[in-house]
Amino acid sequence: MTGDGRWVVWGGESVRAFGIRSSHQAIAPPPQPNSLASSLLESILPAGLAGRGTPGITMLIHVLKSKIHRARVTAGDVDYEGSLGIDQDLMDKIGLLPYERILCGNMANGERFETYAIPAQRGSGQIILNGATARLGKPGDRLTIMSFTELDPAEAKSWKPHVIVLGDKNAVISERGL
Repeated sequence: MTGDGRWVVWGGESVRAFGIRSSHQAIAPPPQPNSLASSLLESILPAGLAGRGTPGITMLIHVLKSKIHRARVTAGDVDYEGSLGIDQDLMDKIGLLPYERILCGNMANGERFETYAIPAQRGSGQIILNGATARLGKPGDRLTIMSFTELDPAEAKSWKPHVIVLGDKNAVISERGL
């Protein structure tokens, strides 16, 4: 909302104006509260939270989208420009896209790092630490690889992440939510 109580519309979405003007912005009247969304939020959120925020704007929460648990690092290349190489079959299994942001936890040393996924050779079982991440683990370390998505609270209540657990040679030994 601008200082005079108007909403700034940018690319069809309402955003708050912070005193920055651009030729891509248009001024529109404030959106009207959505009574269905308001009553839904009141039924989901703790007392007092549902009325907070901006009328007409849907709240989204971050939830686990997919996880590869106990992935064994097979190689590392500090001279590569960055990322984590993951066997394309494993990426496909959990719905992980090339260049999607991931959070990794190294079970051997407790390191956590954020990078992006790139496909490694299909069927190879490869998990390759590249660039700076190669300094955060070594071949044989076990990783938990996670991706996240945003959902509205109603969707999040029934959401099930896609999870695979790996064993020897990074073969899938169990799965859920697929």
